[in-house]
Amino acid sequence: MSHEQFSDCIEACNDCAIACERCATECLSETDVKLMADCIRLDRDCADICRLAAALMARDSRFAKQVCALCATVCEACGSECETHESAHCKACAAACRRCAEACRLAQAS
Repeated sequence: MSHEQFSDCIEACNDCAIACERCATECLSETDVKLMADCIRLDRDCADICRLAAALMARDSRFAKQVCALCATVCEACGSECETHESAHCKACAAACRRCAEACRLAQAS
């Protein structure tokens, strides 16, 4: 897996990690933080796996495709959770998660 070949996926992973971090931070400011607990947990997991996937692709790791597969799964779960909330930060995060999941699926298939 050449990092040049997968620059779009690396970018999608980095963008998703940032969106997830922003979402988690904004969720902590919501009136009922307990209602946002699953969203915050998934945001944190998703941000971490996205950063790992980007790093492994950038270094041409032999494990990059496997991590991309897991990243897509986590992004889909995070996106689904974020879509259940009405706030703009959750909607933006869900969109970034969907883009990243798609990019990771394409990278995994290559």
